[in-house]
Amino acid sequence: MNNTRFATAIHIMTLLAESPQDWLTSEWMAGSININPAVVRKELSVLREAGLIVSRQGKEGGSRLARNAEEICISEIYLAVKNTEVLGKKNNHPNPACPVGKEINDHLKTLFSETDQLVLDFLGNKSLKDFYDQF
Repeated sequence: MNNTRFATAIHIMTLLAESPQDWLTSEWMAGSININPAVVRKELSVLREAGLIVSRQGKEGGSRLARNAEEICISEIYLAVKNTEVLGKKNNHPNPACPVGKEINDHLKTLFSETDQLVLDFLGNKSLKDFYDQF
């Protein structure tokens, strides 16, 4: 996962959960997160593509949740922005002449897959509302 993508996405989604009837602008959300609005817009497009939010353009534009916060699992947000395994990336070119090197990526693939599933199972048991209710 790329640095703060998940943290940014969950921050955006929590802001939207706090004001479910309002159309929040990327500029307003960026102020809460203390980042550039362009970064917020990038994550909004990913969340919109995943079906988690809806957006509209124009003077009265902004974004809001596509479903109620209790219907959105944290795992859905995670999957929307996930771009690597939890444990990172495999070695690209291990030495095939080495007894470990020739098999390492196969074993890492299994380890990474199992770890990712544990994370998804854990996050799948938590709704956005559960997370938001902590505030």
